[in-house]
Amino acid sequence: FLSLGTPGVGKTTLGKELASRAGMTYINVGDMAKEGELYEGFDEEYDCPILDEDRVIDELEDKMSEGGVIIDYHGCDFFPERWFHIVFVLRTENSFLYDRLESRGYKGKKLQDNIQCEIFQTLYEEAVLSYREEIVHQLPSNTPEDLEQNLDQILQWIEQWMKDNN
Repeated sequence: FLSLGTPGVGKTTLGKELASRAGMTYINVGDMAKEGELYEGFDEEYDCPILDEDRVIDELEDKMSEGGVIIDYHGCDFFPERWFHIVFVLRTENSFLYDRLESRGYKGKKLQDNIQCEIFQTLYEEAVLSYREEIVHQLPSNTPEDLEQNLDQILQWIEQWMKDNN
């Protein structure tokens, strides 16, 4: 499945913990791109490399066909719909998100644009346009309690899905 959200909402924390509890494979697309240098240039304005989406898809294709994979990335519109049975969009209140991003060294336009992305539900809307609406779910991700509740909820969903599909 796919874990989405603005940088700083807790995708990595959730994804790694979930993989460990559910015995699934966790893949952080940003890390994978860095290791394989899956880039097609550099964005001066945001001070970051530009992802080569086609190469990312090629790199993931075999792993995704095996199943049991958690993909962690902030965008989703280039992933094939067939890869995902469920999509979770993590949402964080701005006061929490601002502090998290600032502590990562985000500033100026990069900080403001990520906060606005969260305010306008940009990634949730992208997910709803990219996948069947009934598989897209928003989860609050503000506190450690939210994290635990999300993990419990997703583990229950996985358990039910396994029963229904085996």
